Amino acid sequence: MRMKNRYSFEQFMISMQLLRWFLLIVPISVTIGLMVALFLWLLDLATRLRWEHDWLIYLLPMAGICITWIYHFYGKNASKGNNLIIEEIHQPGEGVPARMTPLILFSTILTHLVGGSAGREGTAVQMGGGISAWFFKWFKLEDRQKRILLMCGMSAGFGAVFGTPIAGAIFSLEVLTVGKIKYNALIPCLMAGIIADFICSSTGIQHTLYHISFVDGGMNLFHMIHVDLMLLLKVILAGVVFGLVAYMFSRLSHILKVANAKYITNKWMVPVAGSILIIGMSMMLGTNDYLGLGVTSQDPNGISIVNAFKAGTTGYFSWFWKMVLTVITLNMGFKGGEVTPLFFIGATLGNTLAVLSGTPIDLFAGLGFIAVFAGATNTPLACTLMGVELFGADHLLYYAVACFVAYYFSGHTGIYHAQKFETKKF
Repeated sequence: MRMKNRYSFEQFMISMQLLRWFLLIVPISVTIGLMVALFLWLLDLATRLRWEHDWLIYLLPMAGICITWIYHFYGKNASKGNNLIIEEIHQPGEGVPARMTPLILFSTILTHLVGGSAGREGTAVQMGGGISAWFFKWFKLEDRQKRILLMCGMSAGFGAVFGTPIAGAIFSLEVLTVGKIKYNALIPCLMAGIIADFICSSTGIQHTLYHISFVDGGMNLFHMIHVDLMLLLKVILAGVVFGLVAYMFSRLSHILKVANAKYITNKWMVPVAGSILIIGMSMMLGTNDYLGLGVTSQDPNGISIVNAFKAGTTGYFSWFWKMVLTVITLNMGFKGGEVTPLFFIGATLGNTLAVLSGTPIDLFAGLGFIAVFAGATNTPLACTLMGVELFGADHLLYYAVACFVAYYFSGHTGIYHAQKFETKKF
């Protein structure tokens, strides 16, 4: 009887705690959802303006200097971006400044307006972290509660910007420490992701829809799972390539940062040099498809994430050029996220591998989309769930295999240097 009463009391306390977290999270998630909606609207506007006015790319040097100047005089520790949020979750320090939100919003829109090759996840996560930190100070909570609020901010920003609230919740738990997940923030993060995504969608923002039409006609290897063994083998090999490319992206980013510090002593010249490289490469390639977000293209038949799911729309090295331009953009004075470019890299690489191996193009584009991201961020579980939320659950086995293999072959590195490694991958 005593054990029963104790159990009932524990469940009552858990219910009260969850209710308290819900009341704390609602205003934060609503604010983040609205800010992400504003960001996505501005991002679409900036992209269309750049498409209509090609000459905007020549403003890259001025935009880069402007962003560098703003972060130099007003950014302070906000310049660390996502790494600052991860550091504050691991060990609370100076805190995440509220100014991070307007700074990253303005600088990302400016980067896209002039043609920088960047993404949107980093912006949404940083806005989520900045807003959560502001509410934390207003609520006057404890440090351990601050960690959970920051994780909720990451979940809300990630879930709202991609329309994947479940993946957003798992991402914020998984990205902190490789090999270890703490579940004490699981339900708060899930609530934050769902609420922010709902609010963002309620404003009329529509996320890009992807569809994998391939139907697996393989043998019934497991109960209720149809799988083509030869296709599964090709997915494993593709996962190895996805992981190696994710490693390449991380290493190139690190190498370029070191080179900047060593060879460009005047920091104001870093964005100028980066701008010259971006403009020069675009001219050399004869296309602007590698600039900006890359989800869609100004040319209906151009190279983009959406077109990577179709046959005959990408070249064999599209993934490589996008990688180089993104590494230059994000490490030479401009702001934005890495994830959408990683989607582009993965989807076009998957398209190429499908053409070379005679496998379904839409399936392999989808696998590359999530697997390169999984390898670069060391978040295979979140990326597998992202595949389900974006493409449907019909090919869950292939999603998991591609993401898990890519995770193992991406090495002990990643795009977030503040990420800790609890255990080695091998």
